[in-house]
Amino acid sequence: MRDPHRAERLADELRMQLSGIVAEMGDLRIGLATVTGVHLSPDLRHARVLVSVLGEEQTQRQSVRQLQAARHYVRRRLAQDLALRFTPELTFELDRGLEYTERVVELLRRVEKQRPPE
Repeated sequence: MRDPHRAERLADELRMQLSGIVAEMGDLRIGLATVTGVHLSPDLRHARVLVSVLGEEQTQRQSVRQLQAARHYVRRRLAQDLALRFTPELTFELDRGLEYTERVVELLRRVEKQRPPE
């Protein structure tokens, strides 16, 4: 019987391990990248790694490209650090969650300003 929470626990462990690996890489082309989340496929063989990067849009895209280019190295490091039957294939993506949150907050502020006083 499969543990229904295994994928969640594994995703969290991968996020922590990947955070350390990315920080250790120290590649200036990657910049200040933070692993914010990991989403695993149901078979646990593929992982979407969400990263947040400080800086302008161009810097953020370059950082994600560099991480994507280094994905084989990162996967090898994961395989060394974790005792898994299969180490997931990695795909790095820019996490835009914070940007969306900031946009929603700004829109709510605008709506609040336009509301007539009670």
